[in-house]
Amino acid sequence: MKIQKIILSPWVVIVVATLCLALPKRLFAHGGQIETGEGGGGPVKLTIEQQTVIGLETVTAQLRDIDAVLVLNGKVKLNPNLHAHVSTRIEGRVEKLYANVGDKVEKGERLADIQSRQIGNPPPIVTLEAIVSGVINDRSVTLGESVEPNKELFHIIDLSEVIVEVEVYEEDIGKVKPDQAARVRVLGYPGDIFKGKITFVGVELDPEKRTLPVWVTVKNPDGKLKPEMFAKVAVVLEHNEGVLAVPKEAILEESGEKFVFVQAGDSFNRVDVQTGAEDDRFVEIRDGLVPDDVVVTDGKREVYTQSLMARGVRPPTDTD
Repeated sequence: MKIQKIILSPWVVIVVATLCLALPKRLFAHGGQIETGEGGGGPVKLTIEQQTVIGLETVTAQLRDIDAVLVLNGKVKLNPNLHAHVSTRIEGRVEKLYANVGDKVEKGERLADIQSRQIGNPPPIVTLEAIVSGVINDRSVTLGESVEPNKELFHIIDLSEVIVEVEVYEEDIGKVKPDQAARVRVLGYPGDIFKGKITFVGVELDPEKRTLPVWVTVKNPDGKLKPEMFAKVAVVLEHNEGVLAVPKEAILEESGEKFVFVQAGDSFNRVDVQTGAEDDRFVEIRDGLVPDDVVVTDGKREVYTQSLMARGVRPPTDTD
């Protein structure tokens, strides 16, 4: 069997070694913030091959509409108007079952026949029907089982619309009101944004947490949002049109100064920026960039480390 040798260029070896040894954990500990007392500078030159090694990606600074938002943590809940507990009002025995867990049912569809214990020949049969459309989430009865009045036999849920319940801290209560637009994200679908609006603002604070419950109603036609999922909710407070903006992940911060790396051919230059309004996705750039500037998003920390090394500055480590 013929053995092939793969020879990497010296630059690739240097970049890989730098990424393995020089990149401090501290660079990743606070998102885009870098804790070091020594300023980064100096342009960095990277070939296409080297950019691929570090997974470098860029975006173009563009005029965008930015929403100032209040970001809140929440949890997905069932819409109280779109689920139902089905029980029987008579004492009897389960004669027939028409629905299983996971079945989709329509309002009025038969679920079970209950043979009453009332006197009759034959004993009267009572048919249980779905009182809402949805999916059978739970069936707590088996064929032939004896049932008592008010015993829950089925739980039907409709996930076409859900509630995301958030807790608003006391100091932010004045910022939220019914009908405000909101954007919802969940870990299970990180690339999806679910649009909703505030439909309920609580009237009583939690005395211990000092928070107010707020409901965001979200359309969920694909059923992706499930009860008890954790969610990140961005409530829209203000709309800003036509401002120069870049994704938030392009911004780095060092000693209180914010900056980005701008690409010019195979060179990457540090540019200090002044930021303004921001939402959960983009941040306004008030000074430092012009439209169509190409800035680094993924790989920006690696470029920063290379810029320090180009100036002969030792990158910070956990022990610094």
